[in-house]
Amino acid sequence: MRLTKITTVAAVLTAGAAVAEIVAPGDVVFDEYGAIEKSLTGVAGDPANGEKIMVTKSKGNCIACHEVTALDYAPFHGEVGPILDGVGSRWNEAELRGIIAFAKMTYEGSMMPNFYQVEGFIRPGDGFTGKAGTEPLPPLLAAQEIEDVVAYLLTLEDE
Repeated sequence: MRLTKITTVAAVLTAGAAVAEIVAPGDVVFDEYGAIEKSLTGVAGDPANGEKIMVTKSKGNCIACHEVTALDYAPFHGEVGPILDGVGSRWNEAELRGIIAFAKMTYEGSMMPNFYQVEGFIRPGDGFTGKAGTEPLPPLLAAQEIEDVVAYLLTLEDE
């Protein structure tokens, strides 16, 4: 009986240690070039989920502005942003995380949405509904969704 209690307590403590705190949008630390070194969740990104976010209109919808050859099954790739083929060879994880979370920290004047911003908008809207929102708004992507997109983009390497 005593061994079972010890095993249960050890399992609970280990499980609790595996869960990291999510970094809130206002607490994100950028380096001087806009990169975010620390994971927003402490949990590895899922490239398969990142791919889904990239093509889902109600989520990131990255292909609305970017062309990605690997996502040729999804229609209507945009030409506003750069082609993302080989992006995993051009930028590291921290740089990609910073660009996705708050592109304007890296590229002042960028048209790319800040996917992890909750305040300071010029004309806020309620997500992708077309309705006006009031601050603080939720970020367009959750912290783990950003980690997932980063994980997917890192798979897009030059051959």
